[in-house]
Amino acid sequence: MTEYAVRDPRNGEVLKTFPTATDAEIAAALDLSAAAYATWGRGTQVSDRARLLRRVAEQHEERAEELGEIIMREMGKPRDQAVGEVRFSAAIYRYYADNAATFLADEPIDLLDGTGTALIRRAPVGALLGIMPWNFPCYQVARFAAPNLAAGNTIVLKHAPQCPESAAAYEQIFLDAGFPVGAYVNVYATNEQVAAIIADPRIQGVSLTGSERAGAAVAEVAGRNLKKVVLELGGSDPFLVLDTDDLDATVQAAVSARVHNTGQACNAGKRFIVLDRLYDEFVEAFHAKLAERRESSPLSSQHAAELLASQVDRAVAGGAELRMTGERDGAYFPAGILTGVAPDNEVFSEELFGPVAMIFKVGSEEEAVALANNTPYGLGSYVFTDDPEQAERVANQLEAGMVFINGVNADGIELPFGGVKRSGFGRELGRYGIEEFLNKKLIRTLR
Repeated sequence: MTEYAVRDPRNGEVLKTFPTATDAEIAAALDLSAAAYATWGRGTQVSDRARLLRRVAEQHEERAEELGEIIMREMGKPRDQAVGEVRFSAAIYRYYADNAATFLADEPIDLLDGTGTALIRRAPVGALLGIMPWNFPCYQVARFAAPNLAAGNTIVLKHAPQCPESAAAYEQIFLDAGFPVGAYVNVYATNEQVAAIIADPRIQGVSLTGSERAGAAVAEVAGRNLKKVVLELGGSDPFLVLDTDDLDATVQAAVSARVHNTGQACNAGKRFIVLDRLYDEFVEAFHAKLAERRESSPLSSQHAAELLASQVDRAVAGGAELRMTGERDGAYFPAGILTGVAPDNEVFSEELFGPVAMIFKVGSEEEAVALANNTPYGLGSYVFTDDPEQAERVANQLEAGMVFINGVNADGIELPFGGVKRSGFGRELGRYGIEEFLNKKLIRTLR
């Protein structure tokens, strides 16, 4: 049975539990969502929905400290990052409120025969299921809910079992902002109930951010039931260091890419691929900057730390060398570096979800690109070089949904987020985030 509970990651103490939904409660939630779509989603103007989204943004800003405290309790995020996440989420709601009318405007089509008119009208499709993860409890909800509510779809939201307090708080925010009952519904569903929700004809699509295993399970059920699905899964993002006149700044960016959110981000830099002439100095500087860090935050749970420890131990058993900055203690996991991870090491193809970096030495740009692409994942990537032509050339060859050149933590509300290969498919944020669950309806008039 799925347990929805707030468990302090620092010591494992259960602070609060929430009852799992009954089947009758799930059915009622679907009824509410479908009814809200029929009356509100299809019956309102974009301007009306935008007005409500602005109120949601205001609610997030007014409650930023309160929501940040909840996030800290649930998954151990540092206070400044937790509050910052809430404020960034507010900006997402405001972005779609400001831009929905433009994004959803009719699109005329130039007819080849010149007879009559034709246009594409973007319309909502109905109730959607969102399955959200624990690592960014507020931001992940915002980037799914904001564009789809702006479009007129309604939301059934199943949050991670360790984020039930966040889940309840967000549902209340939508109600307080003036959204009708059913426009956004929180459910504490089990995995079995999630499968039934996806199969239910009232649900028109599903979006999941989570693990590769969860994505495969959701996609299987959605496929059997002919439902559109968007998947944002794991990543093992390469960080290529090819040329730099400021190694210290490059190393600082690399460390920031690896340890933000205590390393628990799908698009974090995880595999650092460094040209041989820079490698030794890069490794020493990287380890030194890790050792200078004073931040001490736990991973999201003791289980998460145990999983990362197992991966690190298997990497070392397979011939890798480990350098760490401290000792493991429950959910607290010290930052570290793995070098010498060979392709036949089973950890070579895995995602390390925590503050441990794999660093590789390569002899050429071509070898760096080949190693970067030698992964089942394809979410983000980073290229550091002082040569603009090299940056363009390498970016074109990387098998990833996103490439960031000479910068990290440069995600933006207006920038599409998503990957290829086993990192999933579909896009969130920006204009593309509102396009995923729309009926792009052709209207042709002949006279």
